[in-house]
Amino acid sequence: MSLDSIDRVAVLGAGNMGHGITEVTAMAGYDVTMRDIKDEFVEDGYESIEWSLQKLEEKELIDESADDVLSRIETTTDLEEAVSDADLVIEAAPEDLDLKHDIFSDLEEYTSEETLLATNTSSLPISDIAAAVDTPERVLGLHFFNPPVKMDLVEVIYGEDTSDEAAEAGYEWIESIGKTPIYVRKDVRGFVVNTIVGPFGGEPAFMVSNDEATIREADATMVHERGYPMGPFELADLTGIDVGYHVRKEGDSPIPPITEEKVEAEELGQKTGKGFYDYEGGDGADYEPEDAGDFDWLRVEARMINRAAFLVGEDVAKPEEVDTGVQLGLGFPEGICRRADKIGLDTVLEKLETLYAETGEDRFEPHPFLEQLVAEGKTGEEAGAGFYDYSDDELGPYHDLNYDLEDGVLAIELDRPSRMNALSNDLLAEIDDLLTAVETDEVRCVTLEGAGDRAFSAGADISGFGDAEPTDLMDVTPAFETVNDFPRPVLAKIDGFCLGGGLELALACDLRIATERSSFGAPEIGLGLIPGGGGTQRLTRILGETRAKELVFRGNHIDADRAEEWGLINRSVEREEFDDTIEEFVDDLRNGPPIGLKVAKKVMNEGQDASLDAALAMESQGFGLLISTDDVLEGTAAFAEDRDPEFEGK
Repeated sequence: MSLDSIDRVAVLGAGNMGHGITEVTAMAGYDVTMRDIKDEFVEDGYESIEWSLQKLEEKELIDESADDVLSRIETTTDLEEAVSDADLVIEAAPEDLDLKHDIFSDLEEYTSEETLLATNTSSLPISDIAAAVDTPERVLGLHFFNPPVKMDLVEVIYGEDTSDEAAEAGYEWIESIGKTPIYVRKDVRGFVVNTIVGPFGGEPAFMVSNDEATIREADATMVHERGYPMGPFELADLTGIDVGYHVRKEGDSPIPPITEEKVEAEELGQKTGKGFYDYEGGDGADYEPEDAGDFDWLRVEARMINRAAFLVGEDVAKPEEVDTGVQLGLGFPEGICRRADKIGLDTVLEKLETLYAETGEDRFEPHPFLEQLVAEGKTGEEAGAGFYDYSDDELGPYHDLNYDLEDGVLAIELDRPSRMNALSNDLLAEIDDLLTAVETDEVRCVTLEGAGDRAFSAGADISGFGDAEPTDLMDVTPAFETVNDFPRPVLAKIDGFCLGGGLELALACDLRIATERSSFGAPEIGLGLIPGGGGTQRLTRILGETRAKELVFRGNHIDADRAEEWGLINRSVEREEFDDTIEEFVDDLRNGPPIGLKVAKKVMNEGQDASLDAALAMESQGFGLLISTDDVLEGTAAFAEDRDPEFEGK
């Protein structure tokens, strides 16, 4: 059982999850059959796929036509017809164990023993579902997140009897459709992501129930001071208060009184018009930064970290998998294990021990793995080890960016796709650290791009600067200047949004190549701000006063073709030509003379701020410096011999 044997896929269910999984499967090039029990369900699901693909085609987010993708999708209401020749079956039926047992019993009859059987359940144990078949070793969980087309994360979950071969095949298949899988090696309730998010919503609800905080204090603190995309009560209203209630009830977990009250009153959130906030007669989640007050955020995060310790300590998932899960599945600003190492695991343990002693509540009891780490002195970043080991990394470790240095090309990827690669303080610090610490002699050029398929960077993550002093923000962030001053050419690979701080980062690069679907803008004025990463000055120098002021004053976006026309970028190319164009530029930079490029960059950058006479003098000095280098001798000899030069940077 392996990825090589998966050619045809069947998805059972045409609802939101079923038709979403069908769509991403077909987009990845697989033939897929979508099945549901009624024609109208199938038709509604297919129409939803058709509408979505047309929108993706209009936005140039897919590399082929909607019709081409649709041609790989078949539909039926006949279960045997759907699965008889499938290599992978993904069940996406309602969360009813009896129903799933009926489906899997039929699957055992209608499929080969080599067919991989997966369930998309979000709440039922994989082992319970697999009990319906005689071959549980081929049953696993593939938990997609809603909506599957947009959400990158998929949890690959072992049941008690799932074979490594089956789990590995599922993992590889998820990678083949362009999603990010994480292993969940034990069949624990909540898997990884929901295990962590439980305390995020539950603990603030207990605190409000006990009159220790208000709803607005909790939401304002967690969003504006701790950087989460939504407050816990705002999130509960969005997903449905009853959903969390039933999950807790099924798991025999304590239910906060305020949650129980809302369910009994049928005030379930946005879907009923009222929940923790009023969406009909009020303004919804209307909390502001000043509402934060003295909310005890450490109490909430300590419980989340304790759950992470459970997952890691019980060999359910590795720290990297936990962090990937909460970032991609929940949009957290950073991994909870990374955040724990920053806070200090001794601080977290002390908080839990105090709460456990004061309340006697089991939810505060520290997990033995957390106690073990602290006892061993592994308390986090400052100690050199915590959930992660920080002692042996020459560069990094980095968790908001990825990098690779090969053949002289330092490829940097901003890795916050769930936040459209928004520039947090931590991410900017990591860019600065990497470019400051890397051995420059090993680098011929740098490329900078954003992870995912939506953005280079959609701007600054303002929530990440919540605890900064105004005076700290008055200085240009070092990362922008480090990129600008790095002694090798830096090329920005832009595909998607390049806005605000993201545009300023691209402006600090030497060259900018963009896909035609990309858009550029400085929208800060709409927030009452101005660009703060050198944007006002670099835009003026690159575009001239008139066009720079148009971008900054109006805050509008311009497309890539106009950006090229204005001189903001070097090239605007179709997506299918993007990689080839980048490679052409990179080849020239990688094979060019390192010293010559360094001097050229320095003279051109510094010459902008000097008088013409002074700039010409710099140029003359640079020329004189280079004339005696080995690279110039090699370049001259290669020209005379009609061959490509081999520059060594000497």
